[in-house]
Amino acid sequence: MAPKGNGPLIPILGFLTCVAFIYLSFGDLWFGYKGEAQLGFVKRNGTHFVLDGKALYVNGWNSYWFMDHAVNDHSRHRVGAMLEAGSKMGLTVCRTWAFNDGGYNALQISPGRFDERVFKALDHVIAEAKTHGVRLLLSLVNNLQAYGGKTQYVNWAWQEGVGLSSSNDSFFFDPSIRRYFKNYLTVLLTRKNSITGIEYRNDPTIFAWELINEPRCLTDISGDTLQDWINEMTAFIKSIDSNHLLTVGLEGFYGPKSPKRLTVNPERWASELGSDFVRNSESPNVDFASVHIYPDHWFHDQGFEDKLKFVVKWMLSHMEDGDKELKKPVLFTEFGLSNLNKDYEPAQRDRFYRTIFDVVYKSAKRKRSGAGTLVWQFLIQGMEGFNDDFGIVPWEQESIQRLMMEQSCRLARVTGRHLEDKNSIEMCSHRP
Repeated sequence: MAPKGNGPLIPILGFLTCVAFIYLSFGDLWFGYKGEAQLGFVKRNGTHFVLDGKALYVNGWNSYWFMDHAVNDHSRHRVGAMLEAGSKMGLTVCRTWAFNDGGYNALQISPGRFDERVFKALDHVIAEAKTHGVRLLLSLVNNLQAYGGKTQYVNWAWQEGVGLSSSNDSFFFDPSIRRYFKNYLTVLLTRKNSITGIEYRNDPTIFAWELINEPRCLTDISGDTLQDWINEMTAFIKSIDSNHLLTVGLEGFYGPKSPKRLTVNPERWASELGSDFVRNSESPNVDFASVHIYPDHWFHDQGFEDKLKFVVKWMLSHMEDGDKELKKPVLFTEFGLSNLNKDYEPAQRDRFYRTIFDVVYKSAKRKRSGAGTLVWQFLIQGMEGFNDDFGIVPWEQESIQRLMMEQSCRLARVTGRHLEDKNSIEMCSHRP
């Protein structure tokens, strides 16, 4: 029995002990994972992205190289450095590859075989993005041969003696290859992040999935083969992951049955690639449309002023489709101006970016379907081997960095998001 004078102390100690126990047991639920703000899933409401009950307009960038550089100790820091720089510019989404099929640092070594070392690199990318408040648009396979792509899947089927054809386009119709790809999707979507402990399909750090980068099916220009594949694979993804948005990954060309093939497409060849912007984006499990902007690659002899005129026409056409036909957001997921043009001057890139940003900003003010843009591409110093004629180290080009920040603030003001966090308040307080 305790001395009489300590009587009131006993219940107080008991209460404090109880409080301490509850905090230690449930404190993370109250205060969030590692003290970070909890992210919500981005959803769609008609022609708009929505987050926490408000419309969300995207200003972001491409850094396709994240997973590859996160594999090795000497290059892993580049991922965090780029995400930190993007966050400081108010950028909200980064598009990057969640695939590497066969070859060096392959995520998928062969059908159904994965390198855990590379998977942990992707875990790191997602965890770092969360730390910096940036969401990821993760692309799932490449139409091109870089990082394996559909060619690697076709080669695997051919090597195993089950392939129907050596054509790259058999990726879209060969039953064995479809099974390969569905197995990859299942493993990826249900992956439990080794750092955060969250399955990818349950992680709101992921903005959306992109089915394939720049799909084309030249062996069936009617578009039926690609459309069947899109319908099947998007339904399969949604059967596993109903949390995330999903897009196709289109360049935006109009197909042979579209009246816009003659008035909007850059040239005739663009309607003979087996894809069609409206038809492919109408697929019921596709949440938003994706478009690329590369007049340098699409025209042979066009001056800079004509390119700007084309860009505005191209963007307005697709936003019109988003508003009137698709009733879905339209995100311009790649755009750039090549520095290899004969008449190239650095100031042209500023005007090119400004033109694209102005079109999206005007759409946002009018509450239309133009949902945002992603620059191709951003890097950091010392990455010459991963650069191309569009790449930028943003802090080395003050005018581009300033444009990016101004666009972040303009879009944030449309919905009042410029007052939501300290970085936005400081960045936008003295910007137009």
